[in-house]
Amino acid sequence: MNVENQQFIATGKWEGKALFSDWQTTSAGVAQVCDPSTGEVLATVGIGGASDIRRAAAEARKAQREWAKTLPTVRQAILNKAADLLEQNAEELIPWIMKESGSIQPKAGIEIEHGALFIRNSATLATQPTGIMIAGFDERTNYAKRVPHGVVGVISPFNFPLVLSVRAIASALALGNAVVHKPDPRTPISGGIIIARIFEEAGLPKGVLQIVPGGAEAGEALCSDPDIAMISFTGSAKGGSRVGELCGKHLKKVQLELGGKNALVVLEDADLDIAASNSAWGAFLHQGQICMATGLILAHESVAGALTERLVAKAAHLPCGDPSSGQVALGPIISDNQVETIQAIVDDAVARGADLLAGGTHDGRFYAATVLSGVKPGMRAFEEEIFGPVACIVSFGTDEEAVELANMSDYGLAAGVISKSTGRALALGEQLNVGQLHINDQTVNGGPFAPFGGRGKSGNGSRIGGPADIEEFTQWMWISVKDEATPYPF
Repeated sequence: MNVENQQFIATGKWEGKALFSDWQTTSAGVAQVCDPSTGEVLATVGIGGASDIRRAAAEARKAQREWAKTLPTVRQAILNKAADLLEQNAEELIPWIMKESGSIQPKAGIEIEHGALFIRNSATLATQPTGIMIAGFDERTNYAKRVPHGVVGVISPFNFPLVLSVRAIASALALGNAVVHKPDPRTPISGGIIIARIFEEAGLPKGVLQIVPGGAEAGEALCSDPDIAMISFTGSAKGGSRVGELCGKHLKKVQLELGGKNALVVLEDADLDIAASNSAWGAFLHQGQICMATGLILAHESVAGALTERLVAKAAHLPCGDPSSGQVALGPIISDNQVETIQAIVDDAVARGADLLAGGTHDGRFYAATVLSGVKPGMRAFEEEIFGPVACIVSFGTDEEAVELANMSDYGLAAGVISKSTGRALALGEQLNVGQLHINDQTVNGGPFAPFGGRGKSGNGSRIGGPADIEEFTQWMWISVKDEATPYPF
């Protein structure tokens, strides 16, 4: 990548390195970061192994003790400064997000915008009341307060690398924790370096935030390290299961935000043009590589055909290509292996009787917007999270059948219901086993003010964001005070 005039990102500071208490080399060597559209090498970063995580965790634990003593207003000011820096340098940073993660420009811009919002919301946590007085049964004074865990390990994915990293990092820091962060090795700049640079320039003390990109070895080391008290993980259900297993073995708190097979229910009274627009956005945004992507479109049998026609027309007019080259709607799938997985799921659906009405083909990593109708239980397209631009249409006859179909999933992240009757939509939606429900909207929705998470294979019941952050990133300490010590019968 041409790094001329790249002033804030300061490639020379971190090329081939990771962030410990300072930018240093890693024992596990380096890895090239490549543009998934072109294969162009963007930069090299230090890759962490188990010994690098051990070192980072030990240094973070030392730094956390002083950070926890820092005045809440000071922590708040540092976070707000980091948000300022993210916004002020958006023009320079957006191309990095586009090239590294395959994002179109508007999606990359949303990452900057929402990233700053998450940081600012987290900054408010630093000055929130975190204690209560407790009734006693004798002369003692009793109170309880929320205290930081110590060191929080954050593991984040490739798809929204900036937002899905910074939402946990910022809240953990605001509440007095130190952080060791392992971004996905495919997106270590958007998911790590950018975050390191904004906090570095905002004045965060050295050692409080350590960023070490790495693979499975680094992730397992984070989950096992004695200096790390909590893991915040965003990723696949398979990866989350392994993280939960290791954290349970080592008695760590764990927050899991995993995948989804999210249903959008379209009732027969819906405006079909609007419903098709919602369906296309939910299924195709960022090539479907979103945990909240609309995985199933449940359409009432009286409108399923007309809705499908509209969706097919939209799919045909969504160009795929390199986001940096011009106006495209869909960028690349993150890897060749993922393209193979998407194709296998589409082929399975067709073999089992589904109708392929648009797409179903790819040019390298550019997978065309795809529409499958007649999808039924038993097909991989009905049951699995595809993580590709595939709209799967399922018809139903009654509201009860729609609820039954939606709740067949092992996942439970998000759902949407579109109807002109808000009351009917709510009545149906509140029967769905999901962590977030959107009435008259598609399934892709998120932000810093709401508790975000899911059920089943979508998570362990934990939440991130809004009122959930204090609960997740701190724990209770009960304190009782007597004016002076008194004897006991022994």
